[in-house]
Amino acid sequence: MNIRSLTRGDGVVIGAAVLLFIASFLNFYSVECGGVPACEDRIPNAWDTDALNIVLPSIFLAGLIGAGLIVATRFLPESRRIGGLALAGWGTGISVAAAWSALWALMTGPDGADLGAGSILAFLSTLVVAGVAVFGPKVPALAGPLLPTPAPQAVPPYGGQPQPGAGYGYPGATGGAPSPYGTTPSPVPPYGGTPTPTPAPAPGPGPQDPAQPPAPAADFAPFWFAVPVARPLFPEDGSPTPIAELAPGTWYLAVDQRGPSTLIAQTQDGRRGVLNDTSGIQRG
Repeated sequence: MNIRSLTRGDGVVIGAAVLLFIASFLNFYSVECGGVPACEDRIPNAWDTDALNIVLPSIFLAGLIGAGLIVATRFLPESRRIGGLALAGWGTGISVAAAWSALWALMTGPDGADLGAGSILAFLSTLVVAGVAVFGPKVPALAGPLLPTPAPQAVPPYGGQPQPGAGYGYPGATGGAPSPYGTTPSPVPPYGGTPTPTPAPAPGPGPQDPAQPPAPAADFAPFWFAVPVARPLFPEDGSPTPIAELAPGTWYLAVDQRGPSTLIAQTQDGRRGVLNDTSGIQRG
């Protein structure tokens, strides 16, 4: 579970759900009792199911369930469905139904009773949840991340300690493009002899080991990058089940490129996978 995947709209939904829960304990209707204790004891809230038998499930529980499904979609795979419908769709439908029930309760109160604080807050809360569910993805102010993305820290692969200004791809590194696994050591001659430089192999095609992954394209240079929001990493064989989730604030190594917007990324524990969404990534 990555809390940084929440949007501002999700924060509004959570706040409205808390307000809706508080409203369930307030008087749903109010009457003028004139100080008569017996009358005041009969003023119900949503949990008084003898007097308000449908208010609790149709407004309060439905609103809380709808808000929970909307927020839960941020922590579950998009392929998770119930009855062929995504969780976000269920949450939106239930929230809209709860808002309609709350509006209907405002318009059809019992004779001689006024609206209580519980009914008014319930309508406002369910209206906010339904509005964010329907229009939240289309409004930039609500679709943005709830928590600011921290500046990524340079984390070298395989758990090593970063060295400022050294190593391939780290932010602020200078010089050419050394190997991502460190510099190549020069051969050491035995018994203190004079080192003899090793000649570079002649370029040319050679046999490809089928057990080894294909080499990166000639015009692609590996680089370090960070994602702005949590994004799934899929297997290279095309399986739809993610093998990892790339989190903001961590550097990952791009080892190959497939197409203009797809990278082969490597996680800190050495797993490789396909990153389909490369929009907004920060290069090291």
